[in-house]
Amino acid sequence: MMSSARVDYIAPWWTYWLNQFPHVNLRFQPLDHTFKPQDENYQQSLIFIGCVAAAGLGLNLLCLAIYMSFLCCCRKDEEEEESKKSNSCCVTWAAVAAGLICCVAVGVGFYGNSETNDGLYQLTYSLYNANHTLTGVDSLVTGTMGGMQNGLKEHLYRLNEIFAVRGDFVQTLQFMQQMADNVIKQLLGLPEWEKAKVDLAAIADQTAYVEYYRWLTYLLILILDLVICLAACLGLAKQSRWLLTTMMVFGVLTLILSWASLGADVATAVGTSDFCVSPDKYLMNQTKDVISSDIVHYYLYCSQTLPNPFQQSLTLFQRSLTTMQIQIQGLLQFAVPLFPTAEGDLLNIQQLLNNSEASLHQLTALLDCRGLNKDYLDALMGVCYDGVEGLLYLCLFSLLAATAFSIMLCAIPRAWRQIANRERDYDDMDEGDPFNPQGRRMTSHHSHPANMHSFCSYSSSLGSQTSLHPPTQAVSNAPVSEHMGQSVLFGGNPRFENVPLIGRGSPPPSYSPTMRATYLSMTEDQIRHFGEDFRA
Repeated sequence: MMSSARVDYIAPWWTYWLNQFPHVNLRFQPLDHTFKPQDENYQQSLIFIGCVAAAGLGLNLLCLAIYMSFLCCCRKDEEEEESKKSNSCCVTWAAVAAGLICCVAVGVGFYGNSETNDGLYQLTYSLYNANHTLTGVDSLVTGTMGGMQNGLKEHLYRLNEIFAVRGDFVQTLQFMQQMADNVIKQLLGLPEWEKAKVDLAAIADQTAYVEYYRWLTYLLILILDLVICLAACLGLAKQSRWLLTTMMVFGVLTLILSWASLGADVATAVGTSDFCVSPDKYLMNQTKDVISSDIVHYYLYCSQTLPNPFQQSLTLFQRSLTTMQIQIQGLLQFAVPLFPTAEGDLLNIQQLLNNSEASLHQLTALLDCRGLNKDYLDALMGVCYDGVEGLLYLCLFSLLAATAFSIMLCAIPRAWRQIANRERDYDDMDEGDPFNPQGRRMTSHHSHPANMHSFCSYSSSLGSQTSLHPPTQAVSNAPVSEHMGQSVLFGGNPRFENVPLIGRGSPPPSYSPTMRATYLSMTEDQIRHFGEDFRA
C-alpha cells in the first residue's frame, strides 16, 4: 500500500527532461540537480539558464544587423522588372509567414497562460485547504486544553469545598483531576501546527499575488504581439512608410521582450521540475526542524501500513474522557442526593466532557492523513502537470513570437525600399509624355527639331494673313475650364499645350477656342506648308 500512494503522483516525463538541463553556476562549475532554492549556487544555475536566452537574443539581433547592413550596402538593380516582381513576391510571402506564425504563437500563448494559471490556482486552493485543516486542528487542541485547564479546574475546586466532609467523593474529584492532567499532556504531545499554518498561508497568499500579475502581464504581451502584427500587415497593405517604421521599432522591442520571457519561463520550468522530480525529499528537509519526520512521512505517503503517529495520544485522550464521564455519572447518582448544591457543577463538568469528546472526534478526522495527503497530491498535480506544461507552451510562444517578428523585421525594410523606389520611379517618368499626369518639370534635353515650327511663331506670322482672310467658320464657344483642364493635364508645358496632335495616332484632343479658330481659318496652301510639321 505504500507504493499505491506513489501511483497517485508520477512526475510527468517533461519534468525529468527539464531536470536533465545542465546546472552550472556563474563560475561554470557543474552542480547537482537537487532543488535547493535557498542555495546561492543553485540560484546562479537558474540565472545561467536565463543568460542562455540572453545570448540567443544577442545572436538574433546580430543576424538582423548583418542583414540590414547587407540590404543597405549591397543595392541591386531595382530597375529590372523581374527583380521588382521577385522582391515583391518575397516580401508578400514573408509577411504572410510572419502573420501566420504570429497568430499561431498568440494561440499557443493563450493556452499556455491559461494552463499555468489553472495549475497555480490548484496549488493555492490546496494550500488554503491544508491551512484550513491545520487551523482546525490548532483550534480544537487549544479549545480542549482551555476547557480542561480553566473550566474543569474551577468546577473541581468548588466541588472540593462541597464534598469536604466526604473523603470518598474528594478522592473521586482528585482522580478526575489526574485524568484531566493526562488529557492535557496528550494534547501537548501533538505537534505544534501554528508555525506550519502561518507558512502555508503566507506561501498561498504570495503565490496568488504573483500569479495574478504574471497572468495579467502575459495577457498584455499577447495582445501587444497581435496588435503589432496586424498593424504591420496593415502598413504593408496601405504601403505606409511611417506605419512600417513605427511597427519596426515596436517589433524590435517585442523581440527583446520575447527572448526575455523565454529565459524567465525556461528558468522557472527547470527549477519547478527539479522540485517535481523529488518533492518528498525537499519537504522532509524543510520540515525537519518543525515537525518530526515520522509525521511528515505519514502525511506524504498516507499508507495503511504506516502507523498513525497520533493514534496513541488519541486513544489515551478517549480513555481519559470515558473514565471521567463514568466518575461524573457516579457522583450525579450518589452525591447529588446528599449534596444538592453540587448538581450544577457536576452537570457543567458533564457538558464540558461531552464537548471535549466531540472535539476529539473532529480532531481524529482532521489528523487523518487522507485529507492533507489529498491536498498535497492536488498541489503537485497542479504545479507539475498544468503549471510546468503551461510554462512549456509559453516557451513555445516566445520562440514563435521571436521567429515571427524576426521575419517581419526582415520584410519591412525591403517593403520600405520598394515603396520608396516606386515613388521615385513615378516621379522620374518622362515629362515629355503628354499622358503623364505628374509632369511638372522641363528637362534640358527636350529640344525641338530644327525644322519644327513653333505654333506661336506660326500664329504671329499668320496674324497678317488673318487680316486679309477672315475666318469663314464660326468659333465654338467651348468653356474656359476645358482649356484650363487641358493645360493642367499637360503640366503647363507650352510644347503640348498649343500644338494640335494631328497625325500622331493620339486620341482626339480638346482644343482651346483660339486654337480651333486659327486651325479652321488655315488655307489649303498653309496646311500643305505646315502639314509635315504637324505630322512629325
